[in-house]
Amino acid sequence: MSAEMIDALLDDARERMDKSVESTKAEFSTVRTGRASPALLERVVVDYYGASTPLNQLATISAPEARLITVQPYDKSSIKMIEKAINESDVGLNPSNDGNLIRLVVPELTEERRKELVKVVRNIAEEGRVAIRNVRRDTMQHLRELKSEGEAGSDDEHRAEVELQKLTDSRVGDLDDVLKAKEKEILEV
Repeated sequence: MSAEMIDALLDDARERMDKSVESTKAEFSTVRTGRASPALLERVVVDYYGASTPLNQLATISAPEARLITVQPYDKSSIKMIEKAINESDVGLNPSNDGNLIRLVVPELTEERRKELVKVVRNIAEEGRVAIRNVRRDTMQHLRELKSEGEAGSDDEHRAEVELQKLTDSRVGDLDDVLKAKEKEILEV
């Protein structure tokens, strides 16, 4: 009985930690490197007639060239609102439009901008680590509750804590690997 409950807790922790790693990877894809990518605009939200609407619901976003992103609004009257949202976002790109299409030229990153972006991804990675540690903390709490309710013995609890720590270290290691790769991508000239 108690071993099954502990295994269920550990499986849940593993799943939640995996989701934290995936979420962090997705967040990394929204940080600009030297290459154009539609993912750069994923966090842009447009004030569309009073409603905060994600840009990707208002337009087709594509990267036809290595240094160009195009935004094709479904509703041409929204082009000014979209342009304003891109300007106010932290993307750092200047939109230009011809009335039908918004073009964003992705310039070469300066050394200074690369260093700023490395700080941004390090902060994103730290948020991911905190999320993983929060999962560990919650799971530890549940393990202690099981022990105090007499559902698990101290040996079982100790074994689960050791396994949980290994899992935590492994997922934080995964995050660090992804962070190193992203830093390398940003610093690559």
